[in-house]
Amino acid sequence: MRFKPLDNISRILKLLGAVALVCMMLLTVADVIGRFFKYPIFGSVEVVGFLAAILVAAALPYTYKADGHVGVEILLRLMPKKHQLRVNILTRSLSLVLFSLITWQMFLYARDIHETGEVSMNLEFPIYYIVYLLAVGLLIFSATILTAVFCDIKQLKELKIK
Repeated sequence: MRFKPLDNISRILKLLGAVALVCMMLLTVADVIGRFFKYPIFGSVEVVGFLAAILVAAALPYTYKADGHVGVEILLRLMPKKHQLRVNILTRSLSLVLFSLITWQMFLYARDIHETGEVSMNLEFPIYYIVYLLAVGLLIFSATILTAVFCDIKQLKELKIK
């Protein structure tokens, strides 16, 4: 079961994460070279932190869809397919609950720091932009988990029919 719009958003986020990673690398290299010549880049640590947050938020949905996360499958592989699907449904459902709560709290946190006007220490960049972006990435991640749960349920029903 594939949800085309979610796949497209996931691919766009993957590209955004790749761009963030390249920018982190280039900025770090430029800052190290600048420090060698006594001209460090002001605020580079903050920007690298922001880019890291963007990278994580952008990479989560695609990595989940590609089964790129670390998992313990030694015992799971020994089980029959029906039991494997049941365990997957349970663990993915628990993950969905957890990341849905985290997403909700992230949106609330972004709203709070937007209202208070909190900014970064050196560059005085409004932090809520990054937190909202992280929340959106987590929302897409939660939707990706939800589609995986539905896919597993569909497979389990097909096994029961056979």
